[in-house]
Amino acid sequence: MQLEAEQILEALDDRQREAAQSLLGPTVILAGAGTGKTRTITHRIAYGIARGDFSENRVLALTYTNRAAGELRARLRGLGVPMANAKTFHSAALAQLEFFFRTLYGVDTPRVQESKAKNLAAAAASLKMKLDPNTLRDLASEIEWRKYSMLSLEQYEQAMANRPQVSGLSATKNLEIQQAYESLKLKAKQLDWEDVILLCSGMLRAEPRALAQVQQQYRFLTVDEYQDISPLQQDLLDTWLGDRSDICVVGDPNQTIYSFTGATSNYLENFSGRYPDATVVSLSYNYRSNPEIIRIANKVRAHQSMDALTAIRPSGTVPEVLSFPTKTEEALWLAKEVRKQVQSGIKASQIAVLYRINSQSELIERALADVGLEFQVRGGQRYFNRPEILSAIRMVRAEASMPSGKSLYESVTAIVRALGWQSAAPTEIGKLDQWEALNHFVQIAEELGDAATIQSFATEIEERQRSQHEPTKESVTLSTIHAAKGLEYKNVFIIGASEGYLPISFAKTEGELAEEQRLFYVAVTRAKDNLFITWAKQDVEFNRQNSPSRYLSLFQ
Repeated sequence: MQLEAEQILEALDDRQREAAQSLLGPTVILAGAGTGKTRTITHRIAYGIARGDFSENRVLALTYTNRAAGELRARLRGLGVPMANAKTFHSAALAQLEFFFRTLYGVDTPRVQESKAKNLAAAAASLKMKLDPNTLRDLASEIEWRKYSMLSLEQYEQAMANRPQVSGLSATKNLEIQQAYESLKLKAKQLDWEDVILLCSGMLRAEPRALAQVQQQYRFLTVDEYQDISPLQQDLLDTWLGDRSDICVVGDPNQTIYSFTGATSNYLENFSGRYPDATVVSLSYNYRSNPEIIRIANKVRAHQSMDALTAIRPSGTVPEVLSFPTKTEEALWLAKEVRKQVQSGIKASQIAVLYRINSQSELIERALADVGLEFQVRGGQRYFNRPEILSAIRMVRAEASMPSGKSLYESVTAIVRALGWQSAAPTEIGKLDQWEALNHFVQIAEELGDAATIQSFATEIEERQRSQHEPTKESVTLSTIHAAKGLEYKNVFIIGASEGYLPISFAKTEGELAEEQRLFYVAVTRAKDNLFITWAKQDVEFNRQNSPSRYLSLFQ
C-alpha cells in the first residue's frame, strides 16, 4: 500500500528528513556507519513518488553488492513502491546490453564467463606456463583493477612500475598472460563483468536511439555506497546521466576498503566541486551500536573531516580485547564463548567472526564444529546452485508461462512440496539442510505479499539468482572483514588482531595503511551490542612471536 508523503517522513530523524526532502537536482548524503543511509534513500525515493516528483518506473537505485540491491528492493516494496528499480551496476548494464543487442542488432549478447580462472589458465598454458590457484586469483584481481581503472593494456604497461608484483610473475609474463587472456576471451565471444560495463557505455554512446531510451526510462538516479565507485562505473553513470543532474549519492569515505579493485572515494569527496549547487547532508546519529563501541569507532575513523558518530542507544557493554598464547587457544576460547552466547538465547545468525584473510577461518571452523555449532562461511556454497533450488526455479518458470490461477503462495508451496518440502521442519538427520533451502524459497514468496503473481515471483527469483542475493541461514557467520561490509550483528568477534594481519603485512605505503585503518573501522562498526577483539601471542605455523595490532592502543 502506497503511504502518504508525510507518513513517510515520520519515520526519519531531522537530518534524514532533510535528505529525503531534497528531491530535485544533485544531492550528496555523507552517511557514517549505522546512521540509516538505506532507510534514508529508500524513504527519499518513496517520498518523491508520493509527492509526484518521481515516477516510480523511472527511478533507478544503484549499488555494488548483490545483497544491498536485494535489501533496497525489499525496503522499497515495504514502502509501497515495488516498481522502483534497484540493481547493481553490473545487472543494470547487462540488462541493457541484452535488450539492445536483440532490438538493434538482432543478436544475443556475448556470454558472460563465470570467472576469469578458466580463460586465465588457458592463456597461461598457451604460453607454456602453469599457474597455481592463488596466482590465478591474484592475476584476476589485477585485471579487475586495470579495467575498473579504465586502463588499456598499453596504458597498464606504463603503470606497472608502480603496481605490486603479481604472485612472483615478472612484469613481462604478467602482461603476456593478460594479452593472451583478452585474445582467448574475444575468440570465444565471451565477456567478463568489467567488459559488461565498458561495452554498455560504449554501445549507448554509439547508439543515440538507445541512449535516449535509457535516459528517458531512468530519470531519477540514486547511488548507494558511492565511496566504492570506480572510474569505469563512474563513466557509465555519466553516460546514463548525460547533461542532467537529478542524482542522489550516499556514502562514507571512512568505509572505502576496495581501492585494490579500483574503487575511490574521490568522486564522493569532490561531489560538491562537480555540482556547486548540490545539497549536502551529513548523517551522524548512529542507531546501530552502543556508545562504548561508537567511542572506539570514532577513534579509529581516518577521515576526521567527517562528523563524529553520535550514539543514540543507551550505554552497554565495553568492548573486550583478549590475548591468547596460541591461535589454537584463541579458537577454543571463541568456540566456547559463542556456544555460551547461543545457549543464553542469542540467535546464531546474530553472531559473526571476522578476520582479515580467508585462511584465518580454518581453526575457527574446526573449533565451532567440535562444540556442535552450525556456521556458514560467507562466499561458500551458493544457494542458487543447489540442485533442489535449480529444480524449483525451472518449475516456477514453467508455471509462470502457463499460470494456473492459484495464489502465489499456493503455486510456490505446490512446487516445493513436489520437491520434498513440508510445512514442519524434518527431524531426520541429513534432511534439514534441504528443507531450509526450500523453505527460504517459500519465504521469498511471503516477502512479496498477496498482490504478487507467479510472473512477478519468477522475475524476482531471476534477479536474485543473477545477483546471488542469497537468504541468510540460522548459523554463526564466518567472514573476511571485506565480505562483511554492509552487514550488522549483535555480537562480533574480530580475531587475529596482531601486526601482520591488522594491518596486513604487505601494507607499506601511507595509502595502504590508511585503507587498513578504514578496514578496522568497518569491522568495529559491524557490532551492535558486544565486541570482542582477540589475538594470539605466538604463531606456531610460522614459528614467530606476534605483537598486538597498533589499533588496540585505541581501546585504552
